[in-house]
Amino acid sequence: MKQSIRLIILLSLAAALPASAEDLEAGLAAVRQLGTLNGQALACAEKDAAAHAKVLMLAHAPKTQRFGTAYEEATQEGYLTQTRSAVACPDARSLAGRIDEVAQRLRTALPAAQPVAK
Repeated sequence: MKQSIRLIILLSLAAALPASAEDLEAGLAAVRQLGTLNGQALACAEKDAAAHAKVLMLAHAPKTQRFGTAYEEATQEGYLTQTRSAVACPDARSLAGRIDEVAQRLRTALPAAQPVAK
């Protein structure tokens, strides 16, 4: 009897792992997008948007090297892309809206994270 209960518990836990891994990857993708927008905000001197992106990152993303590196690399890439392109900077409202969209995806992918007051 105990063996069957252990087997059921083990199978239940194993079934939950793929969804969790998918959520983690979706969260990592959202962190990268947030980093890209942070870099763009920094390049465009949109300090409020950059600060908001950083607060979201710190509040929602797991505190691991993988997530931190993804955010930092995406920030650098976003900054360089904006400064090297001939495209004008987006207005503050548009940039803030895009950051909020990414924040929603981050909250969905990593629901254990606490929401941040804007």
